[in-house]
Parts: sequence; C-alpha cells; structure tokens
Amino acid sequence: MAGNDKKSRRGAWAPATQLVQEGTLRSQFGETSEALFLNSGYVYDSAQEAEARFKGEADGYVYSRYANPTVTMFEDRIRALEGADAARGTASGMAAVAASLLCFLKAGDHVVSGRALFGSCRYIVENLLPRFGITSTLIDGRDLAAWEAAVQPNTRAFFFETPTNPVLELVDIEAVAKIAKKCGALTVVDNVFATPLGQRPIELGADIVVYSATKHIDGQGRCLGGVVLGPDAFVNETLHNYLKHTGPSLSPFNAWVLLKGLETLPLRVERHCSSAARIADFLAGRPEVERVFYPGRADHAQHALAKKQMADGGPMVAFEVKGGKKAAFAFLNGLELFKISNNLGDAKSLATHPSTTTHQRLTEEARAELGIFDNTVRLSIGLEDPGDLEADLDHALAAAKG
Repeated sequence: MAGNDKKSRRGAWAPATQLVQEGTLRSQFGETSEALFLNSGYVYDSAQEAEARFKGEADGYVYSRYANPTVTMFEDRIRALEGADAARGTASGMAAVAASLLCFLKAGDHVVSGRALFGSCRYIVENLLPRFGITSTLIDGRDLAAWEAAVQPNTRAFFFETPTNPVLELVDIEAVAKIAKKCGALTVVDNVFATPLGQRPIELGADIVVYSATKHIDGQGRCLGGVVLGPDAFVNETLHNYLKHTGPSLSPFNAWVLLKGLETLPLRVERHCSSAARIADFLAGRPEVERVFYPGRADHAQHALAKKQMADGGPMVAFEVKGGKKAAFAFLNGLELFKISNNLGDAKSLATHPSTTTHQRLTEEARAELGIFDNTVRLSIGLEDPGDLEADLDHALAAAKG
C-alpha cells in the first residue's frame, strides 16, 4: 500500500518537483546526488545472464552505447517533465535532430519542413536527407495552407522549430499536427527556443520533440547534449535501434551535468523570460532600433498565437539596428556584459550576428526570405541583473549610432 501511495503522489508532482526528484536511481550506497557511472561495459553473473540480457529477456545494462544508468536518470526526468512516453539522450542537439528523422525515414519518403530553421537543421533537410533519397519541401511555417499544399502521397514527416531561429516566428503546433495526422505523417518539433517549461508540443498534438540540451537544460555553457522524446514504440524500438547501431550516445558525465541543470531549470527560465520581456520593451523604445521581435509583445505579428501555445514570451529577443552591418558590428563590439557568441540558453547573456555566423551558409536571398538581414541581432538573455543589461545595451547602441 505504501508503494502505491507513493506512486500516486508522484503523478501529481509539479514540474519543479519532478526536475529535482524524478527518475533517480540510487546505488547500494544511498547517495543523495545522482551517481555518475563512468563505465563503458557491464559484467554478468553467468553466461546465461549475458545471453538473456542480449535477447532482451532480462533487465540490465549491456553497453553504455546502448544505455547507461546516469543517462537513464536524465532521460526519465525530462520524459516526466515533457509528458512523453519515452526519451533518449544524444551526444548533441544536432544528433537529436538527425536521429529523430533518419531513424524512421527511408529512400522514397518526403518531408515537409518549415523554412525558418537553424543553419545545421536546414542542412539536414536540404542537403543530407536527399543523399539518401529522401526529398523535402521547405515552406513558410506560419502559413497553414502551405503545409496542406506541400503534402505528397509519400510525405512521412513534418519538421519545424517554433519560435524560429533567429527572428522568432511561430508555427501553430496544434493546427500543423492535425494536418500531419490527416496524411499519416509524424510531427517533429524542435522546442529549444521555448524550453520545455515554456511550450508543451506533445500536449498540442506533436508526436516527437527534440532539444539541444546544451542550451537552457544545461544552461551554463558546460557541455553538449541532446534528447528526443516521443511515443514508446518510436523511442524504444525505432529510435533506440538507430542510436544503438550508429552510436551518437550521450556521455554519462554530460548526462550527470544535465541532471544538475534540470534541478534549477524553473528558476533560471523564469528569470530568463522576465528579463527578456523587459529587454524587449527597452529596445522597442530606442531610436537606434528599427524593429524588435519578441512573441511576448503585443506588436509581434503572432502575439495571439504566442498567448495560445506559449507560457510566456520566451528567453530570446531579436532586433534590427539602424545603419546596416556596420552599425550592427559597432553595437556588438560595444557590448561588455553581453558576450559575442553563437551559443544561447546560457547563464551569461549572449549576442549573435546571425547573417555572418549561424545562418552564414545561406544565400543572401534565402536569408532575406527568412527576415535575416545584415542589421539583425539575436540576444539570448542571461541571469544578470536586467538593469545592468539595459545599461550595457544603452552603451552599445550609442556606439552603433556613431
């Protein structure tokens, strides 16, 4: 009875509690912090036990490329937070994106994708998949009619990120997922910018969610990691076999770091988002700024959708500096607290010039189609005092004005 009572109470845990307690596996030593299992292989009591584990007839670990106790704890914890049946950790966010598609697509299949993607994600859709005979159609993810029009008899996946990188366009997850279900395609959502606390794609109808855990989940710029979440059969059979045999496994040490990151995720995301909302308002009032992109502001073109599917405006802000690339570079070089980096989701506030970094491989025409120009700047808002961040932006904007 006591065990059943504990199980029932666990199901009612709030996210902040799940992120501290869920999925913990304790060794015989009864440690409080999660144990770090830095081992590649495992031993068996007998040849018969080894045979049973390899056949899947007995529980237990076989090889850390397949599964590892520390990685399992990370997977179980984020699975509970996301509300997914199952999860698998990967070596990086891009490993998660690639695995989420390549594990089930085959030659002759077709993918419909939002065109506004991180550069490496777009490379996978536009360049990598076609090498394996998988065709793709890139569309404006904001346009529901475009999703419907792009469907072909062999369409097996819809893929998009929302909010998009870097100018924070939104895709209506619920509506797009309904279109995908009509044609029998799986909906794969990159939820990095919103974080698992700010947006719940599975509750909105998505089948699969991917994260670069390097970003807010670690949140302190320490390690790489990724995770794919979805239905039990997809994750524990289709995806598991792909990861098992191709090897983009999450290291146990990085999984342990990510577990520690999950414990403080609610506190950090709340601060990121509240500061981002304040910074967006600050920038909107500056004469040196042409436009601000922030889903939490009423002047965002898709603010109504943001209110519908996001818990807040998110931790990212984008804007355009008056004066083109020269002014944008002067702004970036005038920053002190904000660090110039192509990363995001860090405790430290970061600034990026997308057209020369994260999206530089795209043609100028392709960038313009996505609303990325030489004066576009993306900000990842950190945990510093927002007043200090405003003062830093004030100084840099003055430098941009010349």
